[in-house]
Amino acid sequence: MNFDQQKVINNTIAFVKETLQGAEGGHDWFHIERVYKNSLLIAKSENVDVFIVSLGALLHDIADAKFHNGDETIGPKVASKFLLSQDVDSTVIEHVTNIIKFISFKNSLENNNRFSSPELSIVQDADRLDAIGAIGIARCFNYGGFKNRALYNPEIEPNLHMSKEEYKKSETPTINHFYEKLLLLKDKMNTKTGRQIADNRHKFMEQYLTQFYAEWNGEK
Repeated sequence: MNFDQQKVINNTIAFVKETLQGAEGGHDWFHIERVYKNSLLIAKSENVDVFIVSLGALLHDIADAKFHNGDETIGPKVASKFLLSQDVDSTVIEHVTNIIKFISFKNSLENNNRFSSPELSIVQDADRLDAIGAIGIARCFNYGGFKNRALYNPEIEPNLHMSKEEYKKSETPTINHFYEKLLLLKDKMNTKTGRQIADNRHKFMEQYLTQFYAEWNGEK
């Protein structure tokens, strides 16, 4: 990575930190930092453009649609405008904005002409890894609390066949989200490294759910 690229990355980190001040705890700078670190870890085993991976990871949640009335165009626009100010090549900007557009789980729920690249695969794996395991559980309940959702309601079954629009509008209890998304992510990993890390985190979530139901039912 040459000096100019490192300078852009440093500027991007500063921009993201400033932009996400006061963000919801599961989508704040620390989430970005974890995704960035995991992306670089996974990239070591893949033949990819690390500069694009870095920018994609750092900017993937710069304006998450769920905090902007569902508008999925804001994130790519904010990222593009910033990268233009850094004199980043147009082909790199296009690649990064495509990562932002297609990284989310909800977009995998619809059949469309999806963009794909090894760089997207890495950032997507890193983002999904942060949604599972101990931190994933913490983020899940943090967001549920942010939206004032019930922890659990035995009378409300998880919807395992949601469309993208149903997923976006869902207000079901937080525990349902494990079945509607989190427990599905292990089998959606793109890379070998991602799959290896996801396996352990998946097992931890299964153990957590076993304990949760036991406590809920007064068993132990």
